[in-house]
Amino acid sequence: MSAPGTVSVVIPALNEEATVADVVRAVAADAPTEILVIDADSTDHTAERAREAGATVLNWRSILPGIPPRPGKGESLWRGVAAARGEAIVFVDADLENPQPDMVSRLAAPLADPCVHLVKASYTRMFEGQPSGGGRVTELCAKPIMALLYPELSHIPQPLAGEYAVRRSVARRVPFVEGYGVEAGLLVDVARRWGPGAIRSVELGPRAHRNRPLEELSPMAEIVAATLIDRQSVSERPPLSEIQGDSPC
Repeated sequence: MSAPGTVSVVIPALNEEATVADVVRAVAADAPTEILVIDADSTDHTAERAREAGATVLNWRSILPGIPPRPGKGESLWRGVAAARGEAIVFVDADLENPQPDMVSRLAAPLADPCVHLVKASYTRMFEGQPSGGGRVTELCAKPIMALLYPELSHIPQPLAGEYAVRRSVARRVPFVEGYGVEAGLLVDVARRWGPGAIRSVELGPRAHRNRPLEELSPMAEIVAATLIDRQSVSERPPLSEIQGDSPC
């Protein structure tokens, strides 16, 4: 695989009207080939704000229209890969606060190495305005389980980071776990297929997301744990290459 010459940014979004426009404008500063906001039936002005900021907004039902969508982030990412045309895909969460304008190019840069297939963002998670303390599902659930079951991935400081770059050809050849287990599933699947050395991290500095209450984090932690411990217990979408066939970059 060669270094990617074109980059698609895929932003999954559900009711993120307060932040999505700033995220779109930030990633646009890196002049990617395309910016796709995958709107999962938002009931607010997410789609309108994203479109005004310069993104191409696709309702997830319009991508692979013969397949009804299932709830969850993994579904939006899977359909975003199906719609993207860049040789590299950079995923960015729509709820980022103060997004950095150079994060797309920094995440995609390590893909110049043909042995690197997935690049995860590394950062300190802020919590209620403090410089640390966020990322509770990562610190209390994902990292302890991965230390026990996947010690070869201990070099990845933010396994659940929502900002990461992947070769499009790779993303089309792995399954996508539904819901919030998608990042954990991709990390493990890429490592199993191409080796842990195919995954790198890039430091992006402090990150600020919307801090969710514990009652929302509990089901997220449950699906992440199930993805890492008992993959057969979670639903997933099959590789797109099995549905659409091989697709040129």
